[in-house]
Amino acid sequence: MSVFNLRPGQLEAVSELHNGCILCGDVGSGKSRTALAYYYKENGGKLDNENNEYYPMDDPPKDLYIITTAHKRDLKEWEQEMIPFLIGEHSELYSNKVVVDSWNNIQKYKNVRGAFFIFDEQRVVGSGAWVKSFLKIAHWNRWILLSATPGDTWSDYIPVFVANGFYANRTEFKREHIVYKPFTKYPIIDRYVGTGKLLRFRRQILVMIPEERHTVQHHEDILVTYDKMKYRDLLRERWNDELDRPIESGSEFCYLQRKIVNSSDSRQIAVLELFEQHPKLIIFYNFDYELAILKNLFTKTYHGIRVAEWNGHKHEKVPDTGSWVYLVQYTAGCEGWNCIKTDAMVFYSQSYSYKVMKQAAGRIDRMNTPFTDLWYYHLKSKSGIDLMISRSLSEKRDFNASAYSKKYGYTKFASTRK
Repeated sequence: MSVFNLRPGQLEAVSELHNGCILCGDVGSGKSRTALAYYYKENGGKLDNENNEYYPMDDPPKDLYIITTAHKRDLKEWEQEMIPFLIGEHSELYSNKVVVDSWNNIQKYKNVRGAFFIFDEQRVVGSGAWVKSFLKIAHWNRWILLSATPGDTWSDYIPVFVANGFYANRTEFKREHIVYKPFTKYPIIDRYVGTGKLLRFRRQILVMIPEERHTVQHHEDILVTYDKMKYRDLLRERWNDELDRPIESGSEFCYLQRKIVNSSDSRQIAVLELFEQHPKLIIFYNFDYELAILKNLFTKTYHGIRVAEWNGHKHEKVPDTGSWVYLVQYTAGCEGWNCIKTDAMVFYSQSYSYKVMKQAAGRIDRMNTPFTDLWYYHLKSKSGIDLMISRSLSEKRDFNASAYSKKYGYTKFASTRK
């Protein structure tokens, strides 16, 4: 093992990295350290894996800017990764500038010249302010992107393709590769053409970290029941009992279906049974009502158990006791933190996003985990909404609530309640 603790697959990736590429690896594969090794090598350092020695970079090396999530910035994860390379804001060896900041502040750096940028957790999708700042930075600096899931569609690659000079702008890409559906109120992509060229460009910019994990993920579906009568009444009457009015949208329709399904006693009992098997348990959930159910479930069933949360309301750390439950909301906590204290995770309800589910699973699948077998329990019912979400995720697609509602004829949401 080298002084930087780089694995053979990471060293292989470093040798293939180049300006403007995307370093792609599963969650927990060591993308951060691999990216820093590339920066170190690019600035005159030598990765000596045989003699295990440190060879200083040229001084000063290029200024280093790391654009990451606000959570990872605040936890100073990148600063920890920099330690073996002896670089950082207060380095005694190098006089360059080192900045770690969030994507929310990317516009602050759009006028930087001659530096090296690492864009962590790929956010350059679409055509908004972040993308405009990214393109300006990419034009004047050296850079790489890090991502576990670099793109779901060809349109997701447009900013990176433009930054690499493959296309002059977004308009040129659309003109050459996108065919839209006719007679629609808004532009809807029907298909992509010229995909051979797109595949060639993608091969040029994607650099993979070879899989070297010692862990094995075991995903188990746990079948739970739900209130079928209440569910059928909702489908038939299309009435929101909470607000005492007709359902007004596809997203509301799906939300109410999920609330009936996810609130079942059967689902709660399944969680308690899994906790008996795994007294240190991470539970991912979607909605606030699920959080309330889970907190009440564990505080009433077990006395003295430590229950911590990571969501939009609280940012608590993983407990450090003999038995604990960590309740994590998907959107707030699917990335930017790691846990090697447990081998088990429960998905109390499914996320609509395949990418989010993958990132969530990676929270315990780390290279330094002491566990070999990791257990993931997916609580699912045979309700229509659960089955359709499962199908989308199994096909590595996001679930579309509006499309689901239209497919089953719920477009106007005229209530049948008398």
